Amino acid sequence: MRTFVLLLLTVGLNPQGCSSSCSFPPSQWCSSEESAAQCGVGKLCLDSNRTQTHLTADPVQLVLYYESLCPACRWFITQMLFPTWVMLKDILSVTLVPFGNAFETFDGQHYIFTCQHGTKECLGNMIETCMLNMTGDVAFQIINCMESAVDVIGAAQSCLQLISPTVSWESIMTCVKGPVGNQLMHQNALKTNALSPPHKYVPWVTINGEHTDDLQSKAESHLFTLICSIYKGTLPDACSSSQRGRYNSYCYRE
Repeated sequence: MRTFVLLLLTVGLNPQGCSSSCSFPPSQWCSSEESAAQCGVGKLCLDSNRTQTHLTADPVQLVLYYESLCPACRWFITQMLFPTWVMLKDILSVTLVPFGNAFETFDGQHYIFTCQHGTKECLGNMIETCMLNMTGDVAFQIINCMESAVDVIGAAQSCLQLISPTVSWESIMTCVKGPVGNQLMHQNALKTNALSPPHKYVPWVTINGEHTDDLQSKAESHLFTLICSIYKGTLPDACSSSQRGRYNSYCYRE
């Protein structure tokens, strides 16, 4: 239930009745009847609990290979992938791999990364990588918040404080500047460079470990419908609704 309210907040759907009297961070709005009542989200929390899907098959596994400042990646995350996950999170597992069209070299002590959109993108990739490692199941909400902002990197700290207030910005930056972040990004590079077929552009999508032109095309145009069609179990009620979108832009690998 807590995740549900966080999702509403992150996509800009402010719960009706939420007022300045709310003393709880968003992650705790649905943690108790008291917090839900004080923050004006009691009905939303109750509805979320009632409509949770009981899995009857393994969730669809979607992995997104992307880079933080690629306009096409930002569009796909904020306008296609995140809204689909909000509606279908019970049957859709999303893994984010920030690296994209970057390159890495090793200087004997640590890895040096060169990114398609410059040093700021390398910083954005590293921040999002550390977010994924340190903020658990709310990392996707934080990254969506960042990618939705005009200034992706400038929004990182406020997005973290809004969605995961117990994780300090200082700890994220320690990861970003230190050996942990360097190794995490190296792992992203290994995963990206091991893709078969090799990626030609980003965003690059694999579904249940597979990438084909057909799957990519369907993910770009009707991701919601694609996930509902692939899931092998009992479909959630959301799959009966009509969801449409169109995506036809890329950041090509040089």
